[in-house]
Amino acid sequence: MVQKRLLVTVMCIFFCALLMAHTAYGDVSYSFPEEMKRGFVIGNIAKDHGLDANSLSSRMARIDTEGNRKRYCDINLNTGELTVAERIDREALCGKKASCVIKQELVLENPLELHRFIFNIHDINDNSPQFKESVIKFEIRESADKGSRYLLDEAHDADIAVNSVNSYMLQNNEHFLLNVLTKANGRKYGELVLNKELDREQQKEVTLILTAVDGGTPPRSGTVAIHVTVLDANDNAPVFSQAVYKVSLPENSPLDTIVVTVSATDADEGPNGAVTYAFGHLNENFVETFSLDPASGEIKLTGYIDYEEESLIELPIQAKDGQGLASHSVVLIDIVDVNDNAPIIIIKSLKSPVPENVSPGTEVGIINVQDRDSENNGQVRCFIQQNVPFKLVPSIKNYYSVVTTGELDRELVSDYNITITATDEGTPRLSSTKNIHFTVADVNDNPPVFEEQNYRAHVQENNKPGSSISSVSATDPDWRQNGTVVYSLLPSDVNGAPVSSFLSVNGDTGVIHAVRSFDYEQLKSFKVLVLARDNGSPPLSSNVTVTVLITDENDNTPQILYPSPDGNSFMTEMVPKAAQAGSLVSKVIAVDADSGQNAWLSYHIIKASDPGLFTIGVHSGEIRTQRDLSESDSMKQNLIVSVRDNGQPYLSATCALYLLISDNLAEVPELKDISHDESSSKLTFYLIIALVSVSTFFLTFIIIILAVRFCRRRKPRLLFDGAVAIPSAYLPPNYAEVEGAGTLRSAYNYDAYLTTGSRTSDFKFVRSYNEGTLTPDMTLKKSAMDDLNDFGENENISQQKPPSADWRFTQNQRPGPSGAAATPEVAMGTGPWPNPPTEAEQLQALMAAANEVSEATNTLTPGTMGLSTRYSPQFTLQHVPDYRQNVYIPGSTATLTANPQQPQQALPPSQASPDEPEPPKAAQTPASKKKSAKKEKK
Repeated sequence: MVQKRLLVTVMCIFFCALLMAHTAYGDVSYSFPEEMKRGFVIGNIAKDHGLDANSLSSRMARIDTEGNRKRYCDINLNTGELTVAERIDREALCGKKASCVIKQELVLENPLELHRFIFNIHDINDNSPQFKESVIKFEIRESADKGSRYLLDEAHDADIAVNSVNSYMLQNNEHFLLNVLTKANGRKYGELVLNKELDREQQKEVTLILTAVDGGTPPRSGTVAIHVTVLDANDNAPVFSQAVYKVSLPENSPLDTIVVTVSATDADEGPNGAVTYAFGHLNENFVETFSLDPASGEIKLTGYIDYEEESLIELPIQAKDGQGLASHSVVLIDIVDVNDNAPIIIIKSLKSPVPENVSPGTEVGIINVQDRDSENNGQVRCFIQQNVPFKLVPSIKNYYSVVTTGELDRELVSDYNITITATDEGTPRLSSTKNIHFTVADVNDNPPVFEEQNYRAHVQENNKPGSSISSVSATDPDWRQNGTVVYSLLPSDVNGAPVSSFLSVNGDTGVIHAVRSFDYEQLKSFKVLVLARDNGSPPLSSNVTVTVLITDENDNTPQILYPSPDGNSFMTEMVPKAAQAGSLVSKVIAVDADSGQNAWLSYHIIKASDPGLFTIGVHSGEIRTQRDLSESDSMKQNLIVSVRDNGQPYLSATCALYLLISDNLAEVPELKDISHDESSSKLTFYLIIALVSVSTFFLTFIIIILAVRFCRRRKPRLLFDGAVAIPSAYLPPNYAEVEGAGTLRSAYNYDAYLTTGSRTSDFKFVRSYNEGTLTPDMTLKKSAMDDLNDFGENENISQQKPPSADWRFTQNQRPGPSGAAATPEVAMGTGPWPNPPTEAEQLQALMAAANEVSEATNTLTPGTMGLSTRYSPQFTLQHVPDYRQNVYIPGSTATLTANPQQPQQALPPSQASPDEPEPPKAAQTPASKKKSAKKEKK
């Protein structure tokens, strides 16, 4: 019992060792019969080689065959099973070889692995025995002895072993028996044995059927007819000189090469001794390759032979005499290998395109080199001769890996054409080449680069929004989206506003557009950052500074600071009668918000009451007398001055100056005409309104009169436009007041006076109380536009913009000090810029104005009420203040300073005009009104 267990243990260890040796060092072998259907599962190669079936697909598992053989099996990448791919005919593959072996290779990548396995193809009984000829003919002499033997043609069966010819059967007859013999190689053939002598007189011909049966299951058979002609006796068969002929033949031998000459002799004489030669059962592949001369026995090469296809050829030879006796011999041809096959380069795997950022040593392809020759003729060297960043690294057997040797840069070289050369070791050496094309895949490794380091864009102010002002351009050497550049503005602020509210950039072209219209006076220049970004992943970018310079345009009209630009104010200057030629009378002060030559101002007198009396400095604006004043010169002098800049085209502004030639205020005449002239400037406009108003009021008054007559009631009342109402006690006793309908605004209300003693008395229209005649504060205003009518012409005066807060004057532009006399003429009050009036003079002027108001109430006339405007506070002579620190605008209470936050006050409170006029005196009678008129004339 112990011995039995020990024996079992030893056998298990031996079996395991044998299995491990087979797995580690031997090739896996699969055995299966031929002619299996497609899809037949041969075995599981993944299990047999210890591979993971799930990784076959990812590792690109495939079956390779050596040489140019067909692919007989497939691999299931999901299960690892080997299946039959096409029909396998063992006879076609291996012929009569005892074993039929097909070598296969399993190739896997990542990493590269090579596993060999072998197919052992088992023979099946799929071929029937066949004879070379359909009829075997014999001529046997009737003198043949009993027991004579006649060799029969061997039946050929493509199958081997038990499936080949196993036995022969002869049709039953009385003359012949069948003797089955076995050759040294195991083949069986038959002999006819004469069992009974022939009698030509009884039977000239004998026909028999010979059947060859193989040993398969079920058995197959083939038949041939034996035709025996009875002749005279021939007792000697041909005999070959050699039982086996062995020759060597290079595979590159030319056609008609004599391979060998066979010879056989027959001891008979005459026709019985004539020998003829023929091939025995010859493989179909060699029928067209060799030829045999029947008479001479010379075997020639009639086709091409290939060592790689057949290295040893066996030719069966048969020799017959004239009487049909035959003998057999064999010619063995050993094919000598010649270096006639150039290496073959096969690309097994190729990774293209190759990213340009791969590291050196990266495998990008696998090639296989094959040479069908043997020994040194099949030894191959493979290399790359070009100077490229690739090399071949030997791998398993005849496999090479193509790996990178350096860094790749697509921007320098975008693709490579590599020539691989394979050379064998034969004589002469044969070589072949294979071109491999590698494309370098782009990687986003280059940021956009601007053509310039910085850009300057010039744009003129008042540009049209949306217009292009400049463009930037950046290039990226990368490919496609990695080289596609998109432009944008980097967020930033310009004067507290986002840059996107100033500029925009076209993302595709890089053209920069202005979003808004620029003003040089507010913004002269600014800088923005333009970003250029590609579309790679991750994107790369760069930026550039764009400096936008705004060019000034002449878009600002000169602003006149003195005299006051307020067209509704009435401002005058007094000129002493003793002023001589060249005396400074006044000065026009103006500024321009533009810069450069657009801000260079020039002054021109465009109209004057006396054209030859005054002149103005073209660049200084100083108004001086051209000659000495005379008594004949008009006391009132009006000047219209135009201020122009130096732009193209130039812009201009005008102002009006009123000059009074007088030494003191008492000599100033009445200004009624001025008031009248003031209203006449608006006569055309008011006339249209007045006509409509009169018509409306006419109908209203008719209705009122009818109502008064109907009601017999009287309502004396004075309508007054403004906050100051005149009591009815001041109205004449024989006049009644009629109130307007009130359908128009208060500026166009009219007063009418009717006699109280008659209902049919006529009513009289009087002038309306408007801003040009009498205001609530009992003052008279006069505008510069009204003074243009003094010349009988209409002149358009440009509307002035408000002065800028940052203007300044040079020292030579300043009119000079007002508080202290710089020259004796100024000190005396005879110079061009008089001293300001004293407080006594101002008080005297105010009292005179109050007296004038009192007199006006006594001489009240419709429309004007007899009020003289000569001493109105609006027409009080204003002095020219000091311009060195602050700028005082004559006729205004405002003081312009450099600090806009500083409160502005021009005159002291004592010099301010009274807010309310004195109350009017008692109403006068018509008699007293006449006296007042006479006094006024005096």
